[in-house]
Amino acid sequence: MYKKSLSERDICTKFITPALKKAGWDIHKQVREEVFFTDGRIIAQGSLHTRGTRKRADYILYYKNNITLAIIEAKITKKG
Repeated sequence: MYKKSLSERDICTKFITPALKKAGWDIHKQVREEVFFTDGRIIAQGSLHTRGTRKRADYILYYKNNITLAIIEAKITKKG
């Protein structure tokens, strides 16, 4: 399949997940997909405060005991 016609999810499924498996990562124990990794930035104005948008990663790689080692963000190839 031509890469320019693939969605971000397709890129993950067809390229990133197989590459992680080939590199020796245990997909079930060391890799989590589509994970929120922040609660969002705290925005304060005077006595009011709120949270910004939560951040999501396509993949988070863990060492052991949920120690985050890396965050992977897939990007689609620019069209045109």
